[in-house]
Amino acid sequence: MKLISGNSNKPLSKNISKYLKSKLVNSSIRNFSDGEIYVEINENIRGNSIFIIQSVSSPANDNLMELLLCIDALKRSSAKNITAVIPYFGYARQDRKVVPRTSISAKLVSNLITKAGADRIVTVDLHAGQIQGFFDIPVDNLFATPIFARHIRKKIKSKNIICIAPDVGGTERARALGKLLDVDLAIVDKRRPKPGQSQVMNVIGDVENKTCIIVDDIIDSGGTIINAAKALKDRGAKDVYVYITHGVLSGDAVKKIKGSVIKNLVITDTIDNSNKTKVAKNIEVLPISGLMGEAIKRISNSTSVSDLFK
Repeated sequence: MKLISGNSNKPLSKNISKYLKSKLVNSSIRNFSDGEIYVEINENIRGNSIFIIQSVSSPANDNLMELLLCIDALKRSSAKNITAVIPYFGYARQDRKVVPRTSISAKLVSNLITKAGADRIVTVDLHAGQIQGFFDIPVDNLFATPIFARHIRKKIKSKNIICIAPDVGGTERARALGKLLDVDLAIVDKRRPKPGQSQVMNVIGDVENKTCIIVDDIIDSGGTIINAAKALKDRGAKDVYVYITHGVLSGDAVKKIKGSVIKNLVITDTIDNSNKTKVAKNIEVLPISGLMGEAIKRISNSTSVSDLFK
């Protein structure tokens, strides 16, 4: 087994490498003056099982192309098999046609990764579980829920907790966390007038005088989560905590979160946001390297990955 890192999230790659006590493959990934990406593997990997670690985060197009070129370079270097470890799977939110004459980018990206030569995918909290079916190769979709549950038990002392789904689509994820914590579930029913904006309509469930835990997979501009938190406070919630796997945090999201009613936003480091989050006291980043490192070890040893979540 050997690990190689793309440029999207080098701190995470180094932490996974440290967990597995395995050095990263010596490689060169750089841009030509015209912006084209150049990939070179600087050591022999013939006959090895290779894990390429690369999030498809901003700039998504560059990071996706870098991933594809790395896979191609590994394949041409006679790697035994190639596992694409994609902590944040970009383009996953376009997983179906919601209006006529539009692309299904999640399917296209899946095809590109497979065609490039990947033999397996490891990712974390896919936006929609059915994206696994877009691939004709094995997909291990890891869950951050157990990491969140441990953090909540350690940091939040309230005994009057309720898990909140920020929309109907997030009910399954919120229910899973609620089951681990043995607490009830509530749902924020919202309607989105246009992309990037959300309008909270109703809260289904009793949140009065309760500590609310909103859980979701992605926070982008922050509008959905901030509006949900405000709706909960307006209905008598005591405190609002937010647990999100992928902190995209585009635009002025961090500034908006700092000024919101959210007591604490907890994200994982699937996306490298260290420069953004350090200015906000109510944003905390949890490491995902242990979970991903253990999954890689189990895949390499041909043992069960699903047992991690039992």
